[in-house]
Amino acid sequence: MSQSTNINTGSEAAPTAGTESAEVRWQDVLSPEEYAVLRQGGTERPFVGEYVDTTSAGMYQCRACGADLFPSDTKFSSHCGWPSFFAPLAEDRVRYIRDSSLGMERVEVRCANCDSHMGHLFEGEGYDTPTDQRYCINSISLKLNENGE
Repeated sequence: MSQSTNINTGSEAAPTAGTESAEVRWQDVLSPEEYAVLRQGGTERPFVGEYVDTTSAGMYQCRACGADLFPSDTKFSSHCGWPSFFAPLAEDRVRYIRDSSLGMERVEVRCANCDSHMGHLFEGEGYDTPTDQRYCINSISLKLNENGE
């Protein structure tokens, strides 16, 4: 999926998650590509997202609601095709859901503020990071605020 130039800046009031009318509003606010990932739990193709190789300082925010999620100093190069982080800004910024949809156990990561799908959490892969965790996050789920760290 390619990034859209029509990106929600987070300044609009975020629809309330979980209601049919909220889903219709999300479709009005997000591009079809953003909606497919953020609201329907899709995944963008590897190595195509705008933040895969980004090293700029700042705060990675939820593209849907603008909540601060991952500081850039927790981003690392995992060579997996998606932006990788070893920790969120704070544990209350994300929520976790057990995901066995592909015949394996994974942990889905969602924005705690608006319940948008971010990606998945993997542990014990041996990366040289403080947590040995890899938050594998879709670029299309994020926006980088370079003034926000």
